[in-house]
Amino acid sequence: MPGTLSITAFVFGLAFAVYVVLGYPVLLVLLSRFRTAPVSTEPQSKRVTILLPVHNGAAWIDRKLRSILGLDYPRDLVQVLVISDGSDDGTEEAVRRFASQGVELVSLPRGGKAAALNEGLRRATGEILLFTDVRQELDRASLSALVSCFADPRVGVVSGELVIREGRTLEEANVGIYWRYEKWIRKHQSRLDSMMGATGCIYAMRASLAAPLAKNTILDDVVLPLGAFFQGYRLIVDGRARAYDSSTSLRSEFRRKVRTLAGVYQTIGRFPQLLGPKNRMWIHFMSHKLGRLLLPWAMLFVLAGSFGLPGYWRTLALAGQAVFCSLILLDLALSETSPLKRLTSPARTVFVLIAASFCSVFYLLLPRQPLWQPTGSRAPPGPEAHPGH
Repeated sequence: MPGTLSITAFVFGLAFAVYVVLGYPVLLVLLSRFRTAPVSTEPQSKRVTILLPVHNGAAWIDRKLRSILGLDYPRDLVQVLVISDGSDDGTEEAVRRFASQGVELVSLPRGGKAAALNEGLRRATGEILLFTDVRQELDRASLSALVSCFADPRVGVVSGELVIREGRTLEEANVGIYWRYEKWIRKHQSRLDSMMGATGCIYAMRASLAAPLAKNTILDDVVLPLGAFFQGYRLIVDGRARAYDSSTSLRSEFRRKVRTLAGVYQTIGRFPQLLGPKNRMWIHFMSHKLGRLLLPWAMLFVLAGSFGLPGYWRTLALAGQAVFCSLILLDLALSETSPLKRLTSPARTVFVLIAASFCSVFYLLLPRQPLWQPTGSRAPPGPEAHPGH
């Protein structure tokens, strides 16, 4: 690569990566100092349908339903639908034990999460829909907090906050740090106007805004909220509504991230207006969602451009990348107790997340049926492990 082109590629790739990771958060802080859009909240008594799609969730379903039935919200205003997507591990038998408490089981042949949600939407009677997943427990105050936000007529979707319990290893702790970084960005987007999606395990929306999902939809928690967004409504987050989950391994996070980012590609295809002036959060979508998809390609620009830099700068750039790669490889060999893990584990986490973004484009070529798989995590601990309880 000729010198000028190499320098351009290197500078562009590095500048893009720095902007996506650090520059955009700084921009959010600056924008929030000049403009915020407060939400009017007050207690509401709206009828709510809770939609819980599940495939082979026997390990979590009992605890999940007790969490739902323990919500601090008038029970006579809540319809609970558990939509079993071809479960064959005892999930449906466990759900039937809650029939006397008003839990309705909808048993379907295996068809995927989108099909399960569509059936739930068809049967829902509530004015508000609460979407949740089987693994995460809900804080008692979550539903009341979410519904109170619909006192503001501009709000179409309200997302709760996913709280990840403290990891037992540095690997799990680093994944938790990444998730806290993501939540920080979403909160600031919400204060300005809207997020570009919702937290799938805990979000509510007006039933009148929910449209049936295409069969192969990957990210229902992005497609459904964006449908409301492009009708002029806000997508916000309320930190009073919380769901609790166990930390996950880096391998599980890689699989989840590949699927999520592949879903962003799919979502752009379904909402091309995301890339144009009809998207009032255009700069945020481009900086956050699209920026993450392009990040690995920017890093390849940095690598390729490094070879054409002038002598000293070439040595410095390649040496820095070699050190980074060495830390990743070393992390695979080190024991959890090694003090070097505090250097190597973050490097490996960053690499895995960037690799997930690179792989996501190829994920779209896979068959759609296997896409909905449980994220690997440990069995849920007792209630005393809940942060903030």
